[in-house]
Amino acid sequence: MDARLDYYGNPFAGKVLRHLMSTSMVLSDSTLPATVQHLVEIRASQINGCGFCTDMHTKEAAHAGETDVRLNLIAAWREATVFTEAERAALELAEQGTRVADAAGGVTDEAWADAAEHFDEEQLAALTTLIAVINAYNRINIITRQPAGGYKVGMFG
Repeated sequence: MDARLDYYGNPFAGKVLRHLMSTSMVLSDSTLPATVQHLVEIRASQINGCGFCTDMHTKEAAHAGETDVRLNLIAAWREATVFTEAERAALELAEQGTRVADAAGGVTDEAWADAAEHFDEEQLAALTTLIAVINAYNRINIITRQPAGGYKVGMFG
């Protein structure tokens, strides 16, 4: 499969990506745990059907030390016993924040309150922004049909 647009080689798209990547760098430097960030990126990418991002973030998470068991169970996190309560709250918020069109009321007060029990205000801001940013990346890659499978850890810096 070929991409519809060489988004990663296009000068204008490169400007857009630099801004998204700057946001991603701010998020990676936040106090939101890296493990939570990886889980959220993977789960949103799975929901959206973004193979490129699922490939990338799964490989990055494994490189950072995430276990195969946890990586294999992200899509079934509700039934899995390998995630902490904080991770479960982040995954629920990520799912509801990703499936906004499917949820009549958007993100529920219950999901927000659960996340707020586990994360402080900075972390909630980072989590909210992370959900928005990974959804933006997913949409860019889905629309342009970026092929999955060829990502190498650290490829984008």
